Amino acid sequence: MLLKRLCYPCRYSDMVHLFAKPVPVLCMITNQVLDYIYQVHSHRILQWNHQLLSQADLERFAEVVHREGSPLDNCFAFVDGTVGHVCRPGTVNQRLLYNGHKRVHGIKFQSVVSPNGMTANMYGPVEGREDDLNQYAFSLAGQPLSIYGDPAYPIRVHLQCPFRNGALTSQMEAYHTAMSTVRTSVEWLFGDIISYFKFLDFKKNLKLGLSSVGKMYIVNAILRNGLTCLCRNTTSDFSCVILLTLKLICIRPWIPPVQANCFGE
Repeated sequence: MLLKRLCYPCRYSDMVHLFAKPVPVLCMITNQVLDYIYQVHSHRILQWNHQLLSQADLERFAEVVHREGSPLDNCFAFVDGTVGHVCRPGTVNQRLLYNGHKRVHGIKFQSVVSPNGMTANMYGPVEGREDDLNQYAFSLAGQPLSIYGDPAYPIRVHLQCPFRNGALTSQMEAYHTAMSTVRTSVEWLFGDIISYFKFLDFKKNLKLGLSSVGKMYIVNAILRNGLTCLCRNTTSDFSCVILLTLKLICIRPWIPPVQANCFGE
């Protein structure tokens, strides 16, 4: 029911003929499964996942990125922010959620994408007016080795970004070209989440205060990680990295709670 709801914008009444349940029951079941996945598995991408990002894996990812043409030999992942469009809120939060760059109302997420096509870490949601620099200042992504981001990020020991000089030398331009080629993986993953879960692309139904928009995006990222383990994706095919299994990510089978009988079964 949850996958049907997320895969394409639809009303609960459109799902009645498929699941033979009334609209209130469909709504309660869908929301309960959404809450369960978030409560049990959200820490796997909201916190540092040592099973996905062990020291051996970090070194292997750095080797893969360097092999694909990166001038950096210690870059193991890429970081970027994305704006999730939401319905225009009431007069209270319009200025808070308005993103002047995209000219839309939305909430922002920051993701760290590894070469195996997995969302290794996610931070958010935050208000749409926050930029990538302010997001990173509060995230937990800083770890040994380095990640690579766009010019909005500062240069640190564990964070690299393009040169900002007005006059670029030929070596700097070659560096930008090489890093841009391998960095496109993070954009591919953002596109995959929206492509597989098109409900997030229908902003008229994403109303803050009425829907758990932030929770929904995080759950979709978790589900996309699981799908990547089973079917790979564009990023993993580009990097030719052997994917982890669902067992390693520790996504256990769901055991329905006792209170699930409240649906009148």
